[in-house]
Amino acid sequence: MEINKDLIAASSTPIVLAILAEGDSYGYAILQRVRELSGGHMEWTDGMLYPVLHRLERLGHVEARWEVAESGRRRKYYRITSRGRIQLADERRQWQAVDDTLRGIWQALFVTVPASPLASAAPLLLQGA
Repeated sequence: MEINKDLIAASSTPIVLAILAEGDSYGYAILQRVRELSGGHMEWTDGMLYPVLHRLERLGHVEARWEVAESGRRRKYYRITSRGRIQLADERRQWQAVDDTLRGIWQALFVTVPASPLASAAPLLLQGA
C-alpha cells in the first residue's frame, strides 16, 4: 500500500515530534523508526526528513547537537524541547479530531449484514444513504 505524499507530508511533524518524545535521535534512526512504526508502509527519505527537522529546529520545537558515535562518525542528534512538547500535544488533538471525523463518516457509510446462506457478514457500502 502506497500512502499519498500529501498525507505523509501532513503527518511528518507529529510523527517526528512523537519519535523525539521517545528520546533523542538522529536522522537515520528516525527514518528506521518511521519504517518500523508504519509496518513498512511509510518509506521516508533523507530529502523528506531533514527539511522537517530543520523547520522544527527554526521553530524552536527541537534542538540539535553533534556527537561522535562509537564508530567515530559524527552524528547530529535531535531532541524535543518543551515548546516542541506543547506543539506535539496540539498536533495530537488535531489528528484525533481528524481521526474521529473519518471514523464517524466511515461508520455511517458501512453497515454489517447478518450472516445468511446468501450473504456474508462483510461490511457493505450503503449507496444513496
